[in-house]
Amino acid sequence: MDDTPDDSAALLQLLGAPGSAVFLDFDGTLVDLASTPDGVRLEGGVVEALALLAERHGGALALISGRPIAQIDAMLAPLTLPVAGVHGVERRDADGVLHVAATPDVSPVLARARALAAIYPGLLVEHKRGAVALHYRLAPELEQLCVHEMTAAVQACPGVLLLHGKMVLEAKPASTDKGGAIAAFMVEAPFAGRRPVFAGDDTTDEAGFAFVQQAGGQGVKVGKGPSAATLRLASPGALRTALLAASVSPFKE
Repeated sequence: MDDTPDDSAALLQLLGAPGSAVFLDFDGTLVDLASTPDGVRLEGGVVEALALLAERHGGALALISGRPIAQIDAMLAPLTLPVAGVHGVERRDADGVLHVAATPDVSPVLARARALAAIYPGLLVEHKRGAVALHYRLAPELEQLCVHEMTAAVQACPGVLLLHGKMVLEAKPASTDKGGAIAAFMVEAPFAGRRPVFAGDDTTDEAGFAFVQQAGGQGVKVGKGPSAATLRLASPGALRTALLAASVSPFKE
């Protein structure tokens, strides 16, 4: 029996409040996790719900993801939203302007990750702008080896931080995170002056939870695991249900 708390009613109230700014992670939050990043699928009606909810909030809805923006756009097509990609390295604001942070050289990490994947076919390497992700979901027995190799590689790269996610290790710029990406949106129209709500599922989302709660908003942790978020949902399915309901329900003060 799943004893994960369900704060769906509280989330629905936040999504239905006219002064909210909505921020959503993608993998494990909007979509269920899959064996590989390319294997995720959006459930029917989600894109339409996002479009409706964004319109109701005057455009104050953005995705905050570890994926590159181009991948998010492809998943949501034809819908185009404000997006922060690669944990804030890339950010497209509500006016469509792309902001790109300076990034350190991650080529040594990339080389080491690719060398490891060449030995163990169950490993998958993603090279993003200024970041490298090593997925071991298909080879969970290699976790400790992956941690050892990626930790050593990152230690040799100044300005690079290693994130431990769900069956993935990601080397990314230490100077950017999801909290900083949300903060950047919150000083711009149409997000400025609103109460931020951020839903995410992984350790990579904790910086986002910390920021929105410090700013008087709410963090929503999707799934199990320790978190600083004050609200909790059992699964991505629970989040999708709340989004669909909020997109068609009247605003409530």
